[in-house]
Amino acid sequence: MWENCQNRCITIIMLIGQYEHTIDNKKRLALPAKFRGELGDKVIITRWMESCLAVYTEKEWKIVSDKIMNLTMTQVEARSFSRMMLAGAMEVSLDKLGRILVPDYLKDYAGLKKEVVICGLSNRLEIWDSEKWETYKKAAEKGVDEIVSKLSGLGI
Repeated sequence: MWENCQNRCITIIMLIGQYEHTIDNKKRLALPAKFRGELGDKVIITRWMESCLAVYTEKEWKIVSDKIMNLTMTQVEARSFSRMMLAGAMEVSLDKLGRILVPDYLKDYAGLKKEVVICGLSNRLEIWDSEKWETYKKAAEKGVDEIVSKLSGLGI
């Protein structure tokens, strides 16, 4: 998707949707075909909140990692978050079939088994174990009215 911004064009990443996939016996996961053009040949995969994984394009990862590096490292929370995200990150290449190899330490962190759900969240993908995703989604759906009222000040 392209946006005209003061006579210069910039690319806007629009990764959205929910897709069910499986991790094969060789720990490979096919990313949704719809996203492969936007993702490029390499992606960054790392730990994320709620015990899932996040997948970023190289360009988007640069933005995220720059923000992390600008946190105040005198705060214990900033150091912990920095370690979780940066030390947990790995650059992985997509093979010709659009698959990535999910490292064991990340697979273990997210509790990924065979069945996974890949969620497009605009600037990143999240990879969830299917059972964990269903549990999370049901809880979030129950509390959606309360969540929306708390975020109403953001103009959503």
